[in-house]
Amino acid sequence: MTAALSAHELIARHRSTLDQALEAIRTRAYWSPHPEHPKAYGENGSLDAAAGKAAFDALLGSRLDLGQPGTDDWVGGETSPYGIDLGVTYPHADLDVLLPAMKAGQRAWRDAGAEQRAVVCLEILKRISDRTHEFAHAVMHTSGQAFMMAFQAGGPHAQDRGLEAVAYAYVEQVRTPDNAEWTKPQGKRDPLAMNKQFTPVPRGIALMIGCNTFPTWNGYPGLFASLATGNAVLVKPHPRAVLPLALTVQVAREVLAETGFDPNLIALAAERPGEGIAKTLATRPEIRIIDYTGSTEFGDWLEANARQAQVYTEKAGVNTVVVHSTSDYKGMLSNLAFSLSLYSGQMCTTPQNLLVPREGISTDQGPKSYDEVVADLARSVDGLLGDDARANALLGAIVNPDVKARLEAASGLGEVALPSREITNPDFPGAVVRTPVIVKLDGAKPDDEAAYMSECFGPVSFAVAVDSAADAAELLRRTVREKGAMTVGAYTTDPEVEQAVQEVCLEEAAQLSLNLTGGVYVNQTAAFSDFHGSGGNPAASAALCDGAFVANRFRVVEVRRDA
Repeated sequence: MTAALSAHELIARHRSTLDQALEAIRTRAYWSPHPEHPKAYGENGSLDAAAGKAAFDALLGSRLDLGQPGTDDWVGGETSPYGIDLGVTYPHADLDVLLPAMKAGQRAWRDAGAEQRAVVCLEILKRISDRTHEFAHAVMHTSGQAFMMAFQAGGPHAQDRGLEAVAYAYVEQVRTPDNAEWTKPQGKRDPLAMNKQFTPVPRGIALMIGCNTFPTWNGYPGLFASLATGNAVLVKPHPRAVLPLALTVQVAREVLAETGFDPNLIALAAERPGEGIAKTLATRPEIRIIDYTGSTEFGDWLEANARQAQVYTEKAGVNTVVVHSTSDYKGMLSNLAFSLSLYSGQMCTTPQNLLVPREGISTDQGPKSYDEVVADLARSVDGLLGDDARANALLGAIVNPDVKARLEAASGLGEVALPSREITNPDFPGAVVRTPVIVKLDGAKPDDEAAYMSECFGPVSFAVAVDSAADAAELLRRTVREKGAMTVGAYTTDPEVEQAVQEVCLEEAAQLSLNLTGGVYVNQTAAFSDFHGSGGNPAASAALCDGAFVANRFRVVEVRRDA
């Protein structure tokens, strides 16, 4: 295959970006090469807002032919949470044809080495970045995110997470030198001398099982970690969120072909309605790595049954915030209100349980009873979402009927402190938009425990009354240990309470945010600096992103010879 882009050209184009990413993961300082503002696009080959929207519109009702081998049908059926039928169809694969074709290109990809693989991945990410406006509409209309969130989380933030994975993959692969001269003295005899060659070799084909809510943000870390470590990648998107990942595969195949590699190193596995191919794929012997984001039930099934593969999961958890005391009551309420409302609570990091002492909390505005804290938080959410235009921009749309059903059922679980209300989106009358519900529960009542000790994914939160800070810390410990948590938050001015909560999080491996009152929220994490999940509690078996996330996607094979 003739390369239109040489390794030398790619290294010249992207090596400085890779070096900056390596420095960022070392220092954990803020850095991103991908602009967050929509107006930053439109030059140097990137699509501006109008061109991106036109490109998305042109996809509607089209057939996305990726040129994959083994295509035996065309499938589709995505309906936007905003009420639009996308009408895009995708190749359905005969796996017995596609999987062998994917393996065929791995030797050349393996032999290319860590640096060349990294810069090819960076070229893929650059071309995706140039089409951020187009991808934003694709994410919006498959996930239900509001446009600005789809633009940022589905665009630059997802691209950052992909680049972060490439950087970690590069670090782990070059940790061992390519060659070594080994000499062992033998006293009066001639020394023993050997030449040793070390090659990172891929495990095989990686399966990336996409999610409905964040198809690119959650999908790119595993996809690029596997590709950068030499593995072929089969992308199995969620049936309701195919388009963003299909476009990703399309871009990646184009870049691989232009750089002289087999485009079949990445392929799409779209499915017929109700086909459920994830279990079939996950247990095939060719699949040696699996990345999955979704329900605990299926994540547990993968970990138990996909024994031939290295499995990385992000599952469900019960995220908790301890509310003990604060020196900025207004800022705390504002921060929590935004965290509960963003994307209608449809984030794996959204707080669910708010643990508040029943005797109340101390604040800069004086003592506040449990009832006052809950009522004030309800008013803060109500104020944040009081304007329908702003509410639509924050909430997006309910992603599927299951979320809507959980939201409607939540009001029957306890005393409702903040009822959910329906909001009309004038641009998309078919969108289902609902504000959050806050329900008061008692941590001492066994009947309430079933509610707050289970994940209720969506715009539902529970204000759980506890006896003391010590009881809050103990309930937090039990929740993380038994159910897992992607995030933990705490508000306290007491150093002993802070230390107690921190100790729980260190012992149970949960990521903690303390006293957030400004523009950083517990349910947001920054690539190159924050770890998303820890891999140390039941919510996830991996962290995005650390060395452990990439290091076991390849093994080092040694060839040694007498010198």
